[in-house]
Amino acid sequence: MSQQVIYRITTGMRVVDSTGAEVGTVDLVQRGDPNAVTVQAPAPVDPGSSLNELIESAAVEEPDVPADLAARLLRTGYLKVSTELARTGAVYVLADQITAVTDDGVRLDVPAAHLPEEE
Repeated sequence: MSQQVIYRITTGMRVVDSTGAEVGTVDLVQRGDPNAVTVQAPAPVDPGSSLNELIESAAVEEPDVPADLAARLLRTGYLKVSTELARTGAVYVLADQITAVTDDGVRLDVPAAHLPEEE
């Protein structure tokens, strides 16, 4: 079910939690990859690298959460939701936490407080 639902979600859709409270809007939709095992750590940066290479190596990989949770998000699929409820400005939603997708937006089966924040 969760994989079918995630295909109907687009960026900019409104997200509402299980209590009916507005969480925010979809910023990123990532479909699940059952073969995803772990998130690769960035390669060490050569001290002789150019500034552009240093900037690229510091770029944040999605999802920006602890490795064990990141692996689970990558396997199941997830949404990154822009929200004012998190100090970092974004939370992640596992595909299996989505109960419905309508013209009105995305409804979750958990309260916003249970969603992991971006680090």
